[in-house]
Amino acid sequence: MIVGVPKEIKDNEYRVSLVPAGVEELVVQGHDVWVEARAGEGSGIADHMFKKAGARIVQSHALIFQKAELVLKVKEPQPEEYHWLKPGQVVFGYFHFAASRTLTQAMIQARIVAIAYETIRLPNGEHPLLIPMSEVAGKMAVQEGAKYLERSMGGRGLLLGGVTGVQPAKVVVLGAGTVGTQAARMAASLGAQVILMDHNLARLRLLETTLPENVVLLVSNRSTIREQVLEADLLIGSIYVDAEKAPRLVSKELVQQMKPRSVIVDVAIDQGGCIETSRPTTHSHPVYEKFKVIHYCVTNIPGAVGMTSTYALTNATLPFVLKIAQDGYKVAMQKDPVLATGLNLEWGEIKHPVLQKIFEKRSK
Repeated sequence: MIVGVPKEIKDNEYRVSLVPAGVEELVVQGHDVWVEARAGEGSGIADHMFKKAGARIVQSHALIFQKAELVLKVKEPQPEEYHWLKPGQVVFGYFHFAASRTLTQAMIQARIVAIAYETIRLPNGEHPLLIPMSEVAGKMAVQEGAKYLERSMGGRGLLLGGVTGVQPAKVVVLGAGTVGTQAARMAASLGAQVILMDHNLARLRLLETTLPENVVLLVSNRSTIREQVLEADLLIGSIYVDAEKAPRLVSKELVQQMKPRSVIVDVAIDQGGCIETSRPTTHSHPVYEKFKVIHYCVTNIPGAVGMTSTYALTNATLPFVLKIAQDGYKVAMQKDPVLATGLNLEWGEIKHPVLQKIFEKRSK
């Protein structure tokens, strides 16, 4: 099988979908790996490192799509790549279809086989290909939020952790999954006053034994969300529902009542955002102001730290890549039901049951 690794072209996306160690494993299996020139630059991986591992370095972005039977991506295909996709071509990467009818329709028309990292799910409910990037995004949410709280960046002029004799900033995190937990831990380590909210009481009980004392755990409902959002200096949205759009937990009316120059980081923006005033932004233009509140809604937050994110991601994806390449996606999914949970589209048809329901509703 020819496995293609194109250079990511989404705004300031520095990750790459395969590392040299992965190339070597595929080559040993007897596959050809075509890597676009400079695809790994943003992750500190030079072309000669891929070549040494057995890859063929290709200068043409289009040629990767034209020749590869399996295309490995990090982020979803961009509009300028749509016409290069081929019917039956397997594309393995993040898609987040629920947030974009345009992308979904384009991939249906291309008749590709779309296997999405984000919907691959273990029997215990965990998403193994989301977890590593969620860890990165959670920590970066605090890092970016702290930066934009600085007055020179438009924020309130607060140091997240305060100093002796001065009250720290209040950080409110919606959702106690991997992103939210990492964000709470990071903010707490900096000395902030942290509120972590979730509707899952069992999850909160579990976290109570592992998180620092300056993290207060609260059950989320309309009342507690409203109360805490109004007091927040930094609000982090970290909601993920398998394959679905994120629920809107914070209304625009509530955002209007937030502290002037407070900061929102909506990590759920990949799935449409959990705050009504959120809209997608890029690393080139990461923030905007709405109702005197700074919004950071970058759709590929981990892409900024490719040297960390690439290795964290490919550690998780490579075992699935090897299965698809070795057996073809159909046989691989028959052998591994976990991989089968990643099938979103196949030859122009929506295959994931949640997506089917979503788009059936939208078409009515």
